[in-house]
Amino acid sequence: MSIRLENVSYKYEENTKEKNYALKNIKLEIKKGEFVGIAGHTGSGKSTLIQHLNGLLKPSGGKVLYNERDIFEPGFPLRELRGKVGVCFQYPEYQLFEVTVLDDVCFGPMNFGKTREEAEVISRQALLDVGIEENIFHKSPFELSGGQRRRVAIAGILAMEPEYFVLDEPTAGLDPAGRDQILNLLKKLHQKKGMAILLVSHSMEDVADCADRVIVMNHGEVMYDGDKREVFSHKKELEAIGLSVPFYRSLAEELRERGFMIKEDVLTLEETKEAIMDVIRKKRDNA
Repeated sequence: MSIRLENVSYKYEENTKEKNYALKNIKLEIKKGEFVGIAGHTGSGKSTLIQHLNGLLKPSGGKVLYNERDIFEPGFPLRELRGKVGVCFQYPEYQLFEVTVLDDVCFGPMNFGKTREEAEVISRQALLDVGIEENIFHKSPFELSGGQRRRVAIAGILAMEPEYFVLDEPTAGLDPAGRDQILNLLKKLHQKKGMAILLVSHSMEDVADCADRVIVMNHGEVMYDGDKREVFSHKKELEAIGLSVPFYRSLAEELRERGFMIKEDVLTLEETKEAIMDVIRKKRDNA
């Protein structure tokens, strides 16, 4: 099972004869169960790309295939696809509108044909999965903190039981504690439910912390697509398009330049601590 983009291009047509391509000849396959980071500077095509995955945008050229079926062919259940490929845009908490938290999360599954009773069972579990306790279920969403509201909005997507969960800058505007809560939630959902997660982010630290595979977009094209360690080895090329490599990768490089020969492909705090301890242990053993 997969979503595959086959030579997908998308252009915005202006009033003039000029045509601005947001995507150019994209070839990608996202398989079920993957955790993929999508990185790129503003205007690189990240948001346009994810809107093709469930048919919110129709390509100007090429095809989007879901399990090898063109999602725009006659008879394809496009509405059903949008339940299977859930997209959570930036600041999703601004889209909460119901009287209570539970009502808001129930809206999606009921809109896709579930009864109120069925929707409540699914929604209660989704809220628990994102760390919202039962005493909050019947509160107004507008009584909650920003981080809580964002988790409720994420629960609203989860309640539709997607196979692919796409999140556009899910930590934007959150404090460090809220950021960690959201990232830990995504890792937990990936491990527990086995759903494919696509994390769109400007933060290379967030991508390195969560994803296994990284796609880098630049001017509407895929610049890199591969294992995160391999992608982040292209420091100069990434910096040339306005991206950084994760902080701990840069730290390792600086330590090596100063003669502390830590391995250079570390990406997270935990990996860096372990790599430093390895060097210390080797020096101690050779003393």
